[in-house]
Amino acid sequence: MPGVVAERKVLTALAVLAVTQLIGWGTLSLPAVLGRDMAADLGMTLAAVFAGNATLYMVMGLCSPLLARWFVHHGGRRMMIAGTLLAAPGYGLLSAAQGPIIYYMAWLLLGIAGSATLSTAAYIVLNEIAGPRARSAIGALMLVTGLSSSIFWPLSSVMGAHIGWRGTCLMYVGLLLLITLPLLVFVLPKRPRDHLALASDIQAASVQSALARSTFYLLVAAIGLNAFVSMGLSAIFIELLRVEGLTSAEAVGFGSMLGVVQISARAVDFLGGGRWDGITTALTAGLALPLAMLLLIVAGGSYATVAVFILIYGLGSGALAVARATMPLVFYDKAAFARASAQIALPLNLLSAVSAPVLAALLTGYGSNALLGVTFACSSAALLMLLLLRRRRPARVMAGT
Repeated sequence: MPGVVAERKVLTALAVLAVTQLIGWGTLSLPAVLGRDMAADLGMTLAAVFAGNATLYMVMGLCSPLLARWFVHHGGRRMMIAGTLLAAPGYGLLSAAQGPIIYYMAWLLLGIAGSATLSTAAYIVLNEIAGPRARSAIGALMLVTGLSSSIFWPLSSVMGAHIGWRGTCLMYVGLLLLITLPLLVFVLPKRPRDHLALASDIQAASVQSALARSTFYLLVAAIGLNAFVSMGLSAIFIELLRVEGLTSAEAVGFGSMLGVVQISARAVDFLGGGRWDGITTALTAGLALPLAMLLLIVAGGSYATVAVFILIYGLGSGALAVARATMPLVFYDKAAFARASAQIALPLNLLSAVSAPVLAALLTGYGSNALLGVTFACSSAALLMLLLLRRRRPARVMAGT
């Protein structure tokens, strides 16, 4: 009976987090679809609009280590509730922006909220509730959350056409207050009491279980470089397809298929996740990214080439998203996971912060080949880091225990 209750709690947590993470990440994709409308209305350049995403990730990165102690003492559920209460007025402020000052203030508030509600927080909640089954639970969650772009890109496009980008922001406020908040407060299970630990204990466990500091830097570099590519491209993916010659409608249509492909990759990893760890997933997927970039550079933007590019890139980036979340489980035990995840989130989010404006500036200033060249170099360097990490896995992981 206790096992049945525990299983029910894990399934309930997965269902709640699936919905709330879909809303959380899907709403943040607003500039990816309506960036041009926002730029024209606010009197800002497209790169400046995408810098809102940079502000978001930078603030998330800076806040994550500061929140590590709060996650330990108060648990992921309470932190997500608090973050949602900040995110709702963040979108309200964004809808009222008339220029860059209020615009960036809104993204700053959303960044603070995101550090308490988005991926890292969800993984901490699953680690609290699922324990040893956290890797499978995270993989299952990411099967669903990968659909955020496929759901919210068309949805945002339709809402933007009918009620404008400001009205779309207000609709997002409603989603957060009427769906996300009640689910977190009334449905998401509380963490087990046996998970409670002092921050000093967790820090000690982290020191004992972590590999050499150089391994930590390799882990951060591999995760960060791939995040720079995937996060940056997700923000400007539709613009990239437009520059490659597709119409706006075609770009949204092709771009919306990206989420479906990413979900397929996550499904493969989920179904076979018990047979390999996050490093193996990252290595296999890491080969796909530079191949995809090289294909689009060499073959250009015909329909067939774009379709194959989306397939290869989507499979690689989808699996890498799972690997980013599960690679720390290879090197850190349950007690150290919350603190380690918060520490990794700082450089991860800082790199994600600069990716969108850098790639947008490359795309608008130098064309798609310059952007693809930079992403090819970054993904190739990340692959090298992963090859080095493969040799440093703890013996217990390589032995499959």
